Amino acid sequence: METDQDPRIERSRRVILEAVLEELGTVGYGALTIESVAARAGVGKSTIYRHWSGKLALVEDAFRTLKAMAVVPEHGTIRERITGFLEQVAGLVEESTYSACMPALIDAAERDPQVRALHCALTNERMGVLVDVLRQAVADGELPADTNAEILADALVGPIVMRRLMFGVTFDPKQVPALVDQVFPATPDA
Repeated sequence: METDQDPRIERSRRVILEAVLEELGTVGYGALTIESVAARAGVGKSTIYRHWSGKLALVEDAFRTLKAMAVVPEHGTIRERITGFLEQVAGLVEESTYSACMPALIDAAERDPQVRALHCALTNERMGVLVDVLRQAVADGELPADTNAEILADALVGPIVMRRLMFGVTFDPKQVPALVDQVFPATPDA
């Protein structure tokens, strides 16, 4: 979808995308319809179909446009940078609309191969940021040479996501330093 448009169209687009995430979090992917999104956004179905080919395209655009990204801080030790990143992740899971959508997207990914492909792509993009930083830390000698960046990234983010999905509670961002102490390997110079 083009983004160099009339400001009114951009506002309408944003309202629609926000409605998608609200509806997804409320009813799940299976029950989400173009009609329900249109009603929540206060627009006609034709407005949605004019810009998106269907439900999956609408959900993908909503996630890509509105999902806040955690960013690895540029300065500090690798442990400090990872702690800062995970505090952001925990905060996003704690407070974002995305948190309410996570279970719905995961459930839909189990049932629909197209949603699975989208979910995997979105997850790989977000986790890729952390994996790349960890790989660079291994290359720079900040982490042991035998560190598996993918497994370490999963182990660091896993408890935050697991608490939300399995127990319906959030991981307090203030607990992140304790998580890092438990999971993060000792640095070569420590």
